[in-house]
Amino acid sequence: MSDSLPPLIEVLGQPALKIQPPDGSEATVLLHGAHIVSWKPAGADEQLYLSPHAVAAPGQAVRGGVPVIFPQFEQRGPDVSLPRHGLARTRTWKLDEVRQGRDHAQATLVLNDDDSTRAWWPHAFHLELTVSVSRERLDVELHAHNPGPSTWPFSAALHTYLAVSDLTTVRLQGLDGCRFIDNLLGGETIEDHPEKRFHGEIDRIYAQATNLLLRDGPRRLAIESDNLPDAVIWNPGPDKCADMKDMPVDGWQTMLCVEAARVLEPATLGPDESWTGRQTLILLSA
Repeated sequence: MSDSLPPLIEVLGQPALKIQPPDGSEATVLLHGAHIVSWKPAGADEQLYLSPHAVAAPGQAVRGGVPVIFPQFEQRGPDVSLPRHGLARTRTWKLDEVRQGRDHAQATLVLNDDDSTRAWWPHAFHLELTVSVSRERLDVELHAHNPGPSTWPFSAALHTYLAVSDLTTVRLQGLDGCRFIDNLLGGETIEDHPEKRFHGEIDRIYAQATNLLLRDGPRRLAIESDNLPDAVIWNPGPDKCADMKDMPVDGWQTMLCVEAARVLEPATLGPDESWTGRQTLILLSA
């Protein structure tokens, strides 16, 4: 059933919504950027990394959680004149709907074009981010609609920062056999490790990597995506992390970005066309 909108709380100085189904799980979403800053499955610890130095301010992206990337990914396109990672993550979204069920809860936030977005990107758009929480599961769905007369291409990503106990001891399964672009070393190759290990800075885009498993000690976290066929694996490593004002110098050791994305082949929406992509996180064991 659809409920009336609940009162908001304040997180990082911004209005935020806490989504809490009856089973004890919860997620927290800022209106700033529709940014998920926390997810705790029932009876489990925090699963997302949020920098203790994170700042949420007009025009500024939050370091950690799940930033929404649209319509541009970094400087890969499709429109390099746009700000890095696009427009959605630094604007205020509107809380549209909250739904409470017996075993889950969800909220939908919306963002429409306005004068400020059209100054950067001259297109009409409508975005919806739906965050669904149940006992051990987080579903994040991004929906884009083109209500205008022109056709436009776009990239999109859910830039998920996962909390890890120690980067050098975690393993990521499911990348074996996937083609990837290495943004540090250049070039393309095929991943040949059944369990990917990490020792510091990494910046890769894997194609067709939609079913992954993070192993972190006894913790097992399934990472699935639909219509977001690429997986961006990123960690700044010690040197770049030390230069980031919104990260502690050792922050790289306790986070790993595993981003569900559509980057290598951007989508295109004609007038009145829509697109939906989804990332699902499932805590299999803690």
